[in-house]
Amino acid sequence: MTKPLEGIKIIDFTHVQAGPACTQLLAWFGADVIKVERPGSGDVTRNQLRDIPDADALYFTMLNSNKKSLTLDTKKAEGKEVLEKLIRESDVLVENFGPGALDRMGFSWERLNELNPKMIVASVKGFSDGHHYDDLKVYENVAQCAGGAASTTGFWDGPPTISAAALGDSNTGMHLAIGILTALLGRDKTGKGQKVAVSMQDSVLNLCRVKLRDQQRLERVGYLEEYPQYPHGEFSDVVPRGGNAGGGGQPGWVLKCKDWETDPNAYIYFTIQGHAWEPICKALGKPEWIDDPAYKTAEARQPHIFEIFKTIEAWLADKTKFEAVDILRKFDIPCAPVLTMKELANDPSLRASGTIVEVPHKKRGSYLTVGSPIKFSDMKPHVTASPLLGEHTDEVLAGLGYSQQDIFNLREIKAV
Repeated sequence: MTKPLEGIKIIDFTHVQAGPACTQLLAWFGADVIKVERPGSGDVTRNQLRDIPDADALYFTMLNSNKKSLTLDTKKAEGKEVLEKLIRESDVLVENFGPGALDRMGFSWERLNELNPKMIVASVKGFSDGHHYDDLKVYENVAQCAGGAASTTGFWDGPPTISAAALGDSNTGMHLAIGILTALLGRDKTGKGQKVAVSMQDSVLNLCRVKLRDQQRLERVGYLEEYPQYPHGEFSDVVPRGGNAGGGGQPGWVLKCKDWETDPNAYIYFTIQGHAWEPICKALGKPEWIDDPAYKTAEARQPHIFEIFKTIEAWLADKTKFEAVDILRKFDIPCAPVLTMKELANDPSLRASGTIVEVPHKKRGSYLTVGSPIKFSDMKPHVTASPLLGEHTDEVLAGLGYSQQDIFNLREIKAV
């Protein structure tokens, strides 16, 4: 099967999560992604949080599938020469080095543009160029704080909270992948490459746009009617933490199900949408609520929304989260079980769709990883194992015109 990005060669100078998430996505869709790593060590995540001695950690394998690994010492003249040849033949260079690292390596934008005017140089940054923190090192949780997510996550009587979802890392990688694809389309029209940059702060803020919406509403009217603090609590001049309330204006909450006392995930998320109120009443056996003025409208329900949730919890008390959702979905009520990683890993629907895949690895054996979250009618991305360190060095060098003797010499001087 031909993949849309076949023929696109990408130099992957990224490490850890944000950059590798971007290049892995492009590799799934057919790009030839060559991960450039230090000889002897490689990406730091190869040995971070290892569960099998002397085998690449899952942290690495789950972010670097479908790629090739080239070991290269770019501090040596011979390594720089290899990189120059690779740049001339490639379409995209992706990096998430610290500020100025490429320049110090001798590969400034001007030099890259000289070597290959059609080259797209894509960068992950902590903050946008010119930002007063643009020299600050940024990791996942730092980005969530800087981008507004942490201040609006958690409960109003507790501290700011970090999400387990990689809003700073993988989310930034997804944004950068969109930027790269856009630049490639632009190159088709202009024949020129360009720089593409995505900051982690900007990417987190982009996912927090409804909270920026709420800040403006709060400044105008002084309250936010869909938050649990309304109408009994008080609002300050900043968007508060809303617990498990929904951000779209429909009241929602995490509710206990059968066995919650012993199972920390025996919960469902239940949403009360206006158009679903009548089905909700029927599902709960509360037909008298349908036309009751105290419950009929969202405005009427909000002052005692937690009393309503308490009634729903009483209905849930003898039902598992799966039994509850099976009943509620027949009434077209927005809800979901709170699923654990174990439940997701063993979900047959996710296995069948390719969202969770099992991949054979030369040293680890089989492991689970995520597959493409994007589905196509004419293509099903095939996930292959992450590469061993330097596994494709000889192949890449041969493709650049190096002879076996040349490759041997490069190894002797430890340039690869």
